[in-house]
Amino acid sequence: MAATETVSGLPARYRVIFLAALAVFICYMDRVVISVAIIPMAEDFGWSAEEQGRVLSAFFIGYLLTQIAGGWLAERYGGKVVLGAGVVFWSFFTLLTPVAAAGGLTALLVARILMGVGEGVTFPSVYAMFGRWVPLQERSRSVGMLFSAIPLGSMFALLATPWIVLRFGWEFAFYSFGAVGFVWWLVWHLTTTKDPSEDPRITKEELALIRGDLEEDAPESMPPTMKQLLSKPAVWAVVVSHFCANWGTYVLLAWMPTYINRGLGVDFASVGVFTMIPALFSFLALNFGGWLADKLIRSGMDTTRVRKLMQTVGFGGSAAVLAVVGYVESVPLAIALMSLGNVFGGAMSGGFGVNHLDIAPRGAGIIMGLSNTAGTIPGIIGVYVSGLILAATDSWALVFQTAAGVLTFGLLFYLVFASSKKLFD
Repeated sequence: MAATETVSGLPARYRVIFLAALAVFICYMDRVVISVAIIPMAEDFGWSAEEQGRVLSAFFIGYLLTQIAGGWLAERYGGKVVLGAGVVFWSFFTLLTPVAAAGGLTALLVARILMGVGEGVTFPSVYAMFGRWVPLQERSRSVGMLFSAIPLGSMFALLATPWIVLRFGWEFAFYSFGAVGFVWWLVWHLTTTKDPSEDPRITKEELALIRGDLEEDAPESMPPTMKQLLSKPAVWAVVVSHFCANWGTYVLLAWMPTYINRGLGVDFASVGVFTMIPALFSFLALNFGGWLADKLIRSGMDTTRVRKLMQTVGFGGSAAVLAVVGYVESVPLAIALMSLGNVFGGAMSGGFGVNHLDIAPRGAGIIMGLSNTAGTIPGIIGVYVSGLILAATDSWALVFQTAAGVLTFGLLFYLVFASSKKLFD
């Protein structure tokens, strides 16, 4: 039996990482289901395009509200209980969606906001867990695996929802997806602990590996205050990067199907297939980017240098692709370029994406709460601004170039201010 294995043969930290990634998979699966189900829902309830827009955007109101609070709670009371409570909370409101919709538009909007409240604690609480469970030399690949669950969960929902709707009705899509979260919670509750030292199945060798860059006997400290966080340029580097990264992410999530359908002239029935190709490359690249960053650190390269190198590849490569893809008229070439952009973007998992854990291994949850709050804003203004650009110019090139400009600014800011030096704990 290897030194870091449990009696079952699998290191305990791997179980935590896998279940955390599975929670993100469920999070995005539940988030994306309404993007497909809203088509038959609008027909049944007679919603206008404006009303559909309100339904789709209501989620982000709740999602914004609990990022920072979720991080603080996770650092104070443990990521296990906060993530578990979040999954149960949002799964309940996923299940409740058909009932709320039958009760009227206002009831549905409230349900969507409350679902966002539950999902808002996901990443802050996972980072709080990773800060305690994942050793330094494995953090990048763990974050890569975590982020790669986003496109995987989205792809699953895009494929499964139409099949469920056509055979059982749109209501069953919410019932079946919502039920999955309760099954996940049961496994999570029975098999994980807040801290590795509390796990009865962990070996002394694995605990020593996890504790390698932490003070083993250090007392639990209070999470850093907002004033302390905002006084550190390295924290701002992460926050600004998260905003800039999500500008591109949310613009593509919202507008890529329309771009493929109307901009490239792809038949509506084939849009889903073409949309999933870049998403698949994103899944692979995020995992590879995390693995590569950890490998570079193990080889002796300075951690700050690794973070900035990966960020340059991630932001710089993605920006270069976005700057030119809007001029392409060939469908295969456009999809190939989008996929290439996602390959470059995967490097971000070894850049800003894991930098929270460098700055504060035991305070990463609250820093993620702060950065993901900033990262949620583009879901509102970035998508809206892109619509204004299309309405005024009918130029997809300008939409993508705007996203490229935001990424370029984020890269420059990160290169100037980012650091892997531990600032808290």
